[in-house]
Amino acid sequence: MGHCLSCFNNHTNADVVTSPNRKNDEITEITTNQPPNSVTPDFPQEEPLLHNSENNINYHKVISHSHNTNLVSSATNNSIDTSSDYVQKIHQNSEKSKAFYHNIIPSIPRTMSSLGSNELKVSESKINQLFDHYKDSLEDAILAEGIENLCNDLQLDPDNFKVLVLAWKLNASQMCRFTRAEFIQGLKNMKTDSIKGIQQKLSEIANTLDSDSEQFKDLYRFTFKFGLDVTSGQRILPSDIAIVLWRLVFTNNEPPILDKWLAYLEKNPHIRGVPKDTWNMFLNFCEFVGEDLSSYDDTEAWPSLFDDFVEFENDQMNQNISKNNVIIQD
Repeated sequence: MGHCLSCFNNHTNADVVTSPNRKNDEITEITTNQPPNSVTPDFPQEEPLLHNSENNINYHKVISHSHNTNLVSSATNNSIDTSSDYVQKIHQNSEKSKAFYHNIIPSIPRTMSSLGSNELKVSESKINQLFDHYKDSLEDAILAEGIENLCNDLQLDPDNFKVLVLAWKLNASQMCRFTRAEFIQGLKNMKTDSIKGIQQKLSEIANTLDSDSEQFKDLYRFTFKFGLDVTSGQRILPSDIAIVLWRLVFTNNEPPILDKWLAYLEKNPHIRGVPKDTWNMFLNFCEFVGEDLSSYDDTEAWPSLFDDFVEFENDQMNQNISKNNVIIQD
């Protein structure tokens, strides 16, 4: 495969035909007897250069159109040299031509995708060995203990934001569990096959999330699914798990309203779960209302839980204002 330079051939418009029974000295030389200032007439391209017969060979005038050779006819007899020296000179000239083009034309890689391939290539066998090091002894998956050991080797606490990023990149289907397929494909996508490589990639990805809002949204949506207990068919995230995951996913870019929102959930134990729509729309809610909730419009299609929260916060604010007025009047 790949590209290679084609051979550069010297083409002439003369063919020398000899009979195997004739000696070299019997070959008729082609000579020109025209005056010095005469002009050689053009011959039609289709006119044969040689005429052969059984007993003799008639040579016609030969006009060379080759641009790769600087060889000229002998100055003494204006004839074309058909000796072995002439053939050797043509061969030498052809080799020089090849060397010239080889020096000025850069070599072409076999495939353009091979550029930098050493940097992108990962070993699936190494990833398997890494998985086997942490996997459970009874099940082909990395469970809670193995994940804890993996976090220790990565020098991360299990509740660190980067561990959530790792689960996201592995597309883990549930918490405290990495399957072999998830682990192998995830590390392939991250283009790494070692603990050191994982550490480096997690740092790079975490830094990217600070400025890439679309990537962060993808991580945010994944976090809800990651917190569900899929074995029981759970579809609503328990409030206590939701509070933990909200704090975790907003580690590096905490919205101003987050603390009030989580405090509201903690003070209202009757709120037992967070639906998927409420989880997803909370990100829009944070961007829209700002810090003081003054821009919130309850006529918009917000989840009812947001309406209750804003009403609660407004009541708290009004109570604070009333208390301040009483203190002032006294």
